[in-house]
Amino acid sequence: MTESAKPILTSVVTPDKVVARATNEPESLASLAMPSRRLARIHSIEDFRESARRALPRMVFDFIDGGAGNESTVRDNRAAFERVRLVPSGPVDVSARTPRIGLFGRQQALPIVIGPIGLASAFWPDGEIALARAAARHGIPFVLSNGTSIPTGKVMSATKGRKWFQLYVPPDERLLDTWLDQIDREGYDVLEVTVDTAVPGRRLRDVRNGFSMPLRWTPAKVLDVALHPRWMIDMLRSGAPKPVMWEEAAASRPAATVSERNLSAISPRLDWRMVERLRARWPHALVIKGLADPRQVSRALSAGVDGLVVSNHGGRQLDGAVAALDVLPEIVDAVGGQIPVLVDSGVRSGSDILKALALGASAVQIGRAAVYALATAGEAGVDRALSLLREELDQAMALCGVRTCSEATREHVRYAPWPSAERRA
Repeated sequence: MTESAKPILTSVVTPDKVVARATNEPESLASLAMPSRRLARIHSIEDFRESARRALPRMVFDFIDGGAGNESTVRDNRAAFERVRLVPSGPVDVSARTPRIGLFGRQQALPIVIGPIGLASAFWPDGEIALARAAARHGIPFVLSNGTSIPTGKVMSATKGRKWFQLYVPPDERLLDTWLDQIDREGYDVLEVTVDTAVPGRRLRDVRNGFSMPLRWTPAKVLDVALHPRWMIDMLRSGAPKPVMWEEAAASRPAATVSERNLSAISPRLDWRMVERLRARWPHALVIKGLADPRQVSRALSAGVDGLVVSNHGGRQLDGAVAALDVLPEIVDAVGGQIPVLVDSGVRSGSDILKALALGASAVQIGRAAVYALATAGEAGVDRALSLLREELDQAMALCGVRTCSEATREHVRYAPWPSAERRA
């Protein structure tokens, strides 16, 4: 922080309310006190999605919004949340309620983690830093993606909030050890290892849009970018984002889509022996992300991992995969309370968060929800999205007679016998 940085007024989430305090964050955060006109029209994560669709060139929006194959898993992730219904319960004295939880030895203000988002700076300049600062202000962790477009040390120094690091295990074990030493030295205190990317998912939107690295320009792409002048100007000023760590590991594959080229930097030989090696090598909490098979739980526990994230990569890997929320209860039962279990893939509201908690999750990770907000208004957008999720969760807890996150149980939910999720073509 420079000596010229001046205190500004920011919002701080406490167990019961939002209060204001002066901080010494960089002056650019002053814009949070003056939300754009776009944010004034935002009242849900779905509003953010529509705003992001308008703000981004099609190939960029489709990169984050799309999934593998015909996207049946993307749709079913949402349908799974719609199939679960909350049970309102009263009268219950809910005058004293809190969304605070403890996770991996630390307290946090909400049962939310901003999950890893590769190339976040493609959606807003310095996107990783914007996400980290918003997470810190709301008292929750931010997981920096191995596909970050900003150096890990710069993200760590941007704010004092808690930061985890998401790892794709590279083929080169010497590079792996270098990365582990680097992030440990910089202060990342949770390592989240993604295990569901043995091969790249075939994301048809990227294929059809020709969204490759390096990008091959066509008249249609030039026109699409020109029709989104704010994004174009931002990228011209900040420069095209690149995955700074993957550049060290990825093979040169100029014809590959973004996902295929980046995942060429990931070892397909990742197995439980490698997880055990990571456990012996990493001195802090070790979390496995991408577990969707209850049969693998015993191996995870034997390997000494500290937590699991039930996930199908947001439907971006295997089309036709089971929805993460559907398999969550089985994995929770297999874990038997020995370690925390988180879930991602499809979370769009505070009610969704309470459903996940009721089915046994310790917390949720959000990905697309944060990106839609980031693309809409940068850091201020993410701040607004987290505030919406907090308000929605608080309301759902109150109406269901739940005073703490740990009070939410399967008695608070029922399964609807009808499909009710919106199905997009």
